[in-house]
Amino acid sequence: MASLSYLLPSSRFPSLLPKRFSPLPIQTHTFVRRGGIRSASVSVTSSNRSSVKVFAILQGGDESEGEEEEAEVRGCEGEEEMVPSVSPERWDVLGLGQAMVDFSGMVEDEFLEKLGIEKGTRKVVNHEERGRVLRAMDGCTYKAAAGGSLSNTLVALARLGNRSVGGPHLNIAMAGSVGSDPLGSFYRTKLRRANVHFLSKPVKDGTTGTVIVLTTPDAQRTMLAYQGTSSTVSYDPYLASIVSKTNILIVEGYLFELPHTIETIKRACEDAHASGALVAVTASDVSCINRCHDDFWDIIGNHTDILFANSNEARAICNIAPSEAPISVARHLSQAIPLVSVTDGVNGSYLGVKGEAIYVPPSPCRPVDTCGAGDAYASGILYGVLRGVSDLKGMGALASRVAAVVVGQQGTRLRVHDAEKLAESFEWHLEKLRLGSDQISSL
Repeated sequence: MASLSYLLPSSRFPSLLPKRFSPLPIQTHTFVRRGGIRSASVSVTSSNRSSVKVFAILQGGDESEGEEEEAEVRGCEGEEEMVPSVSPERWDVLGLGQAMVDFSGMVEDEFLEKLGIEKGTRKVVNHEERGRVLRAMDGCTYKAAAGGSLSNTLVALARLGNRSVGGPHLNIAMAGSVGSDPLGSFYRTKLRRANVHFLSKPVKDGTTGTVIVLTTPDAQRTMLAYQGTSSTVSYDPYLASIVSKTNILIVEGYLFELPHTIETIKRACEDAHASGALVAVTASDVSCINRCHDDFWDIIGNHTDILFANSNEARAICNIAPSEAPISVARHLSQAIPLVSVTDGVNGSYLGVKGEAIYVPPSPCRPVDTCGAGDAYASGILYGVLRGVSDLKGMGALASRVAAVVVGQQGTRLRVHDAEKLAESFEWHLEKLRLGSDQISSL
């Protein structure tokens, strides 16, 4: 068995298991449960301070666990900032990434034609364009969620660690940038309901970023991204204090392409290492890597302990041909990064350490929706690290099982009851996986 013990030397990472602490206060909104599927209504003004009323169908992988809810998002002028008054001694994982609210709905081709939107594209829109589209969606059926690749990983990890299985409750948090608008309040509250604490203070008079995902009957997705306040993440003293209290800092790759964020990423990584934390980075997107290749390599080569990428992203980072085998890419990257995770869809995945790599076969499942599989896989790897797993292949098997569950459902979020079943099934062999002692070079 391959050992990961070198990755967590006691001098650098003295304790991965935090002390228990009192639950953080949660600000609640009004949720009225009703039967049947309802339409969603949105009203948005063109001013910077949007007046938004959202009635969203929250089901599937969201916190409602299959029960539809009607969620009203109210304005948050005058409300207290949602910063915890009680914090753990250290956060197990702190995510640094884009905080975006997703609006996902089914539309006809005529809807796109009427608005002059090209089908199947991803476009960055301004505030006025976003308001125009949301007003046109009034009466459409859609889902609203605290979205993003990073939040998928953090929610899955929080749910896997929500029970005392293989160790204490895991404390998971996220930092980013949201506005002091209704959507910012919605985002923070939705994450907190999933036991992910959004720690950053809302930006006064800021507007929270959104991604409108419009799916036509032919299954093509058209995405309209409004970055808003989410495009700027400043490294202020408050964020610095949070980073210094985490065991693992995970940085979302999408941040690399935003203005002025690379300095924030560097400072966060430096402070995390100075406090004894591990630093993980998600590659996020091939086009993002290509646009910011030098910055990626700077952070990966100098500050990263764990890298998460799919095979195409890994090739883009290495700037090698698409024909290069994923296991070769994993080996190459692991010469510069202590632990490398390269997923390859239905073909399985590869974990690289010290210039070597092992193959992890995919867990059997009946695919329903592959979106979010990589996010779930990353949560499984982080769960294994936090639970002290030292067997590399065993850790990959855990991650593969988490990914398979998400692939076998509609939606990108690991559901609560599925997370509980996974955590219970992991319990019996976690101790065995902690006992691995052979080095990966012996494989």
